[in-house]
Amino acid sequence: MSDFSVTAASRPQKWIAGVLVATYAIITLLPLLWIIATGFKSPADAIAYPPKLVFDPTLEGYVNLFTTRTRQTADYLAANPPQGWAEELVRKYDMVIVGPSRFGERFMNSMIIGFASTFLSVFLGTLAAYAFSRFRVPLKDDLMFFILSTRMMPPIAIAIPIFLMFRKLGLSDTHAGMIMLYTAVNLSLAVWLLKGFIDEIPREYEEAALIDGYTRFQAFTKVVLPQAATGIASTAIFCLIFAWNEYAFAVLLTSGTAQTAPPFIPTIIGVGGQDWPAVAAGATIFLLPVVVFTILLRKHLLRGITFGAVRK
Repeated sequence: MSDFSVTAASRPQKWIAGVLVATYAIITLLPLLWIIATGFKSPADAIAYPPKLVFDPTLEGYVNLFTTRTRQTADYLAANPPQGWAEELVRKYDMVIVGPSRFGERFMNSMIIGFASTFLSVFLGTLAAYAFSRFRVPLKDDLMFFILSTRMMPPIAIAIPIFLMFRKLGLSDTHAGMIMLYTAVNLSLAVWLLKGFIDEIPREYEEAALIDGYTRFQAFTKVVLPQAATGIASTAIFCLIFAWNEYAFAVLLTSGTAQTAPPFIPTIIGVGGQDWPAVAAGATIFLLPVVVFTILLRKHLLRGITFGAVRK
């Protein structure tokens, strides 16, 4: 008799699964690839109908994204020849570059607010999750449900009260205000995710460390945290994605100093209307930090999704 496994997939099953996965990946990546391609189109090609799959690539979208331009007279353009390749790209529209745009500032605001709120959410969430997992907290189940309930309502439902509170406290359009707000919103997710990971870590590890002379804090930092690294990384990814993509609060509570990239990108206006290549270029650049962050932690993310699925 030949060896046979009821769990191992046969060759046809593997082939079918591979085709399905590849098809799903293509369908999922197609909108992203279209956005990236649009960033290298000219304004005319970006709105052409039927859509152009083959086009002459150009960096007009990225130039328009990072610069501020103004239209000038023919005499001015003749007296002032273009300086550099970027200037030459905008001269075809009888325009000159007068300075940088504010996209760089908005992008840095997203970096500061997104990563700072993610760090605080994971830091505070880890401490709270450890307390709920290891200590006898009065009304623990009620408190956990209350924490979870903060995610049940849509953010827009509390937008007006938060707007009035921020205006009263002087937190409107400030980095500190947005970081605290995103941290508060993400904290419930961090607590619930991390509690599940810490519950899976045997208490015997900590008890052995305490017997060896470790303090409770040392046992937490040297025993629990390394074991929970997978859950912490997974939680950080989800918290960053929310803070990075959040739009409603950013529109309502910021306008200049602390405005992030999501409210700014749709407002990019070009010659005759919306500058779609610049919008696509901004969306492409905006995706990069989250993509890089997720790739760096992808091993932890895959382990975190399946952590605790099989119990011994």
